[in-house]
Amino acid sequence: MQHTYEVTGMTCSGCEAKVRSSLLTVDHVTAVEVNKDDNSATVTMDSHVPLSTLQTALPDKYTIHATHHHEAVEQTRSWFQTYKPILLIFAYITGGSVLAATNDGIFDIMDWMSYFMAGFFLTFSFFKMLDLRGFADSYRMYDVVAKAVPAWAYIYPFVELALGVAYLTGFQPVLTNLVTLIVMTASIIGVLRSVLSKKSIRCACLGAVFNLPMSTITIIEDGLMILMSAFMLLTY
Repeated sequence: MQHTYEVTGMTCSGCEAKVRSSLLTVDHVTAVEVNKDDNSATVTMDSHVPLSTLQTALPDKYTIHATHHHEAVEQTRSWFQTYKPILLIFAYITGGSVLAATNDGIFDIMDWMSYFMAGFFLTFSFFKMLDLRGFADSYRMYDVVAKAVPAWAYIYPFVELALGVAYLTGFQPVLTNLVTLIVMTASIIGVLRSVLSKKSIRCACLGAVFNLPMSTITIIEDGLMILMSAFMLLTY
């Protein structure tokens, strides 16, 4: 995508060069054209970069403004494009589990949670196993258990697979929910640390297939599994 911005504070060709070189240091920016005569900068990027990020990259004497696009709309569109795979997966799992938990027009919430978690673990383990080494490399960057025990990064997808099968078949529900509670609680610790530190880390939830950044989406994903497993554990 390409956006044209207004940049104030440029007075000479040296300013043009400084603005261009500064903006090119920003992640996802692939090309920059700057013109001091009309105070413009045309930025080409492979995914939308927030205006605040561009401003931070510039020296203090320069100010950048959006002119030909609505920044809030672009950020919203960029967010949906980034997380489209995981949003679609959740939609499919939710819809399928609702249908499976509804019999003769009666919806059973316990069945729904079991089917939802079965779909969640089976789907997410599938994507991790497509590139097990790639997943392990990403997972070890933030997971507290995988950092201490590197082999856990290779074992984790198989644990998810086993939990998915257990939820689908109704195997030992107390044990299954207890293991889920422990595993997901350990997992969310590393996620919280990464998000709170504001480091740019790749999320390994869908393995190495999709390049998803670590964010509150990951926290919600793990937190939902923790809440569901805790609820079912208490109910059983």
